[in-house]
Amino acid sequence: MTIGFRSLLPIRRIAIPSRAVIRTSRQIRYNSTIPPSSPAASRPQASSLSTAWYAFSLALFAGAGYLIGNVGTLPPSTSLVDSAFAISHQLANQPKYGSHKDYQSAIKDLNAYFSEKGKEDKVSIDDADLETHGISDWSYHPAKKPTVVVWVDSTEEVQNVVKIAQKWKVPITPFSGGTSLEGHYSSPFGGISLDVSLMDKIIRVSEADGDVIVQPGVKWEDLNAHLAKEGVPLFFPLDPGPGATIGGMVGTGCSGTNAVRYGTAKAEWFLNLTVVLPSGEVIKTRQRARKSAAGWDTTKLFVGAEGTLGIVTEATLRLAPLLPTKCAVVNFPGVEDAVKAATEVVNAGFPVQCVEFLDARTIDAINKGGMVKNKYPLADTLFFKFQGSDSAMSEVSKNVLTVVNKHGGKNFAFSKNDEEARSLWEGRKAALWSVLALKENSRVWTTDVCVPISRLPRLVRETTEDFEKRGITACHFGHVGDGNVHSLALFSNDEELAVVEHAVHDMVERAIKLDGTCTGEHGVGVGKIGYLPMELGEGTVNLMETVKRTIDPHNLFNPGKIYPNIKPQHQ
Repeated sequence: MTIGFRSLLPIRRIAIPSRAVIRTSRQIRYNSTIPPSSPAASRPQASSLSTAWYAFSLALFAGAGYLIGNVGTLPPSTSLVDSAFAISHQLANQPKYGSHKDYQSAIKDLNAYFSEKGKEDKVSIDDADLETHGISDWSYHPAKKPTVVVWVDSTEEVQNVVKIAQKWKVPITPFSGGTSLEGHYSSPFGGISLDVSLMDKIIRVSEADGDVIVQPGVKWEDLNAHLAKEGVPLFFPLDPGPGATIGGMVGTGCSGTNAVRYGTAKAEWFLNLTVVLPSGEVIKTRQRARKSAAGWDTTKLFVGAEGTLGIVTEATLRLAPLLPTKCAVVNFPGVEDAVKAATEVVNAGFPVQCVEFLDARTIDAINKGGMVKNKYPLADTLFFKFQGSDSAMSEVSKNVLTVVNKHGGKNFAFSKNDEEARSLWEGRKAALWSVLALKENSRVWTTDVCVPISRLPRLVRETTEDFEKRGITACHFGHVGDGNVHSLALFSNDEELAVVEHAVHDMVERAIKLDGTCTGEHGVGVGKIGYLPMELGEGTVNLMETVKRTIDPHNLFNPGKIYPNIKPQHQ
């Protein structure tokens, strides 16, 4: 029997049954089908009944007192209750996973299931496989390896793995592209790494409907290459880092350079999802229609949930028309001028696809990195992409030049053809790898935040000054059209890593205080989980955690991510 918080409230009002209540009970007793033979005969019965009621009352009192005094031993509620109480109770009652023996039993069941299918090689406890499925070379947050890796290629296989996990109370961490930066696929409690990278089929393309059905292991670049090869004049506009897969893009609520025009994964780009829930049930969130008013949008429940509520096994994506693209590059005296110019260009209604800001140090790194043919002037720089016909672009070029000149823009270059466009944009593409060349034998901590566009100059200025005071070599660039900044900080040893970690922490808090967010597109994972109460407030965090407890009461799906107060106990 499960006792919820609300069911405990009436216990406080229980009183000892009054004499009148006892008399009523006697009356009912005497009205039974076997009445006492005489008043004398009934007296011992009445005395016995009174004693029984008295004993029952004492027992009820004792039980109520025990429950009230030991609320901490009850499981956290799946009802929405006061945040302070719910969070306190959650912290005192964390989920537990199976024992070491249970984990081994789960592996045994996995081996048996896949052996029956002739796929013995799809289950691995090899340390190299565990390492690559739990530890990222691009993340410096605490990371742990899974206990076992399983490769699946169908919704049915995912469903059966989930059922085995449920049986033995073993956590599951989804894995696809392995490109995340905030520790999303680390397995802090061991368990099963569920690799969906083999689910990489493009199931159906509908040019007439402007959509495509894919499995979660499909990479966005491969999808767009397939559409181009097939002569389909459409593309999927969400463009996060190279190698990102559809499953991971759903999980992190991704975006990229195209966000200023096309928005993020939380727009209408995912029309529906097929999802395996923690219960093992398979659902499809909605039909394939472009829009629907049939209830609230369950698709959005899983976008940005990082695999904590369900495992995506199929997705229907909306596609966009593939339009001719031109590029422009222009330099500015400082970040304030660049942001003002970018904002005016976007707000004026020019057909902007991308507008990227790179600080002078990033430009220096690109010039020194040797990955581009042409050198760029050493200054804070904006990179633009515009969409439209050649005739329209001629007018756009003239008008944009007028705007950027007003804000101190210099060396304005606008591509005349596709080859020039690729040449101008290659600097932006080379930014990440070029930054590594600034410091010999260094590694890079990559993070992102996002603020209202008008506050971007202050964020970049204060963060740059702070990093320089700490002696950190860092570059700052990002999607200025939506206020998203990426900072890349270089370090060579553990001491420098500790300095970078503190600087990144201050940068994140700075962004939140500017009415921004701890992450614009990288996601929460384990790296940003501690900032959610500050950014969202306890009420919103508790709402998310209540949803998590309701859908995944045993906290089996991707534990240790997103929910700051759900902290499973180490076994």
